[in-house]
Amino acid sequence: MKPILAVVGRPNVGKSTLFNKIVGRRVAIVEDTPGVTRDRIYADAEWLRYKFTIIDTGGLDPESEDIVKRQILQQAELAMEIADVILFVVDSKTGPIEADMDVANMLRKTRKPVIVAANKADNMISGALDAYEFYSLGLGEPSPVSAEQGLGTGDLLDEIVKRFPNPEEEAANEDAIRVAVLGKPNVGKSSLINKILGENRLIVSDVPGTTRDAIDSEATLDGQRYIFIDTAGIRRKARIKENIERYSILRAVSAVSRADVCVLLIDAEEGITEQDSKIAGIAFERGKAIVIAVNKWDLIEKDDKTMNIFMKDIANELSFISFAPKLFISAKTGQRINKLFELIIMTYQNHSMRISTGVLNEVLTEAMAVNQPPSDKGRQLKIYYSTQVSVKPPTFVLFVNDSELMHFSYKRYIENQLRESFGFVGTPIHFVIRNKKK
Repeated sequence: MKPILAVVGRPNVGKSTLFNKIVGRRVAIVEDTPGVTRDRIYADAEWLRYKFTIIDTGGLDPESEDIVKRQILQQAELAMEIADVILFVVDSKTGPIEADMDVANMLRKTRKPVIVAANKADNMISGALDAYEFYSLGLGEPSPVSAEQGLGTGDLLDEIVKRFPNPEEEAANEDAIRVAVLGKPNVGKSSLINKILGENRLIVSDVPGTTRDAIDSEATLDGQRYIFIDTAGIRRKARIKENIERYSILRAVSAVSRADVCVLLIDAEEGITEQDSKIAGIAFERGKAIVIAVNKWDLIEKDDKTMNIFMKDIANELSFISFAPKLFISAKTGQRINKLFELIIMTYQNHSMRISTGVLNEVLTEAMAVNQPPSDKGRQLKIYYSTQVSVKPPTFVLFVNDSELMHFSYKRYIENQLRESFGFVGTPIHFVIRNKKK
């Protein structure tokens, strides 16, 4: 599971600049997530041997001082809830002000590691002196940085990764399938979890999240342990309506990073919305196993065409997760809940499936015989062989003569052939295209 770094602070201290710097040139690998949200709220990054997700909790431009204060405190609350480490950005040129103190008072009460980044230290000597003023926040030694110039960001990242959770501690629950129940507000996430925990003869005990204050729910059914990650957002502050969608997106990012299988709940009465697509995109981009569950199916007036029409809507609106199995349920009545468990186990097994190199290349050879690789300007793509390099999700390296000749459509063709041969229902498949050295 990737740790989460949340960036918090008042407006105009350089949060976004520092966010961009961390996910940009000074970080080894960056995979931004396109097409999921309009704003660049989050990105995946790597520093040294640590892979992590960085979240920018910056809000909308405020209209008044009162709104500013509410938003800053709300962002701090959000960071407390979802982060493994909190990066508190302050302005070294202005020194600590009342708004910084308010946030610091909240952060001090958490058990989360907090690092204070004193930004705008364009001269590291004078900037270090200015940063000392922020000792008054009571959050330890401030780190002087200049996000604009990139000064001090390497040292800052070193301090951040030191505070990430120990992977050995996270491995304690490896035998459990971690299930994130995703969906927009009021779709029935909590109702579904309560139904599962209360009425399926499960052995239930509440266990604290490994690194978070939120309580996950542990259950055992037929000898298999599950940990259900509730993303309902009970503590969401609905009074600031502009942030509701942003909040639910960030909660989804947090839950997805910890999950093996994501159950995307869709409201049967409302149909598929843009926010459903965004949340599905988060799970897809992070390579998670996915099950689509259409909830409140008991409230729909149905005829012999209703389900087929809904299935077509899913196919059109969520075409990028066409591999995900679909199920129509009722969290209220318990309709098809047992079937949901079957799909969770099946998708988890497919997500973890390994294919031997010999069998894989037999399928690949046959696929190329049926449909020859594409050519461009007289050069034809040659795929020499393939091997699976990882699971969760299944990831394959294809060794070729020229990676630029690998057209998207042919890669999709190979994916379809693998699905036809091995199933892989419910899991994305990743490909790495490499030129074979001569």
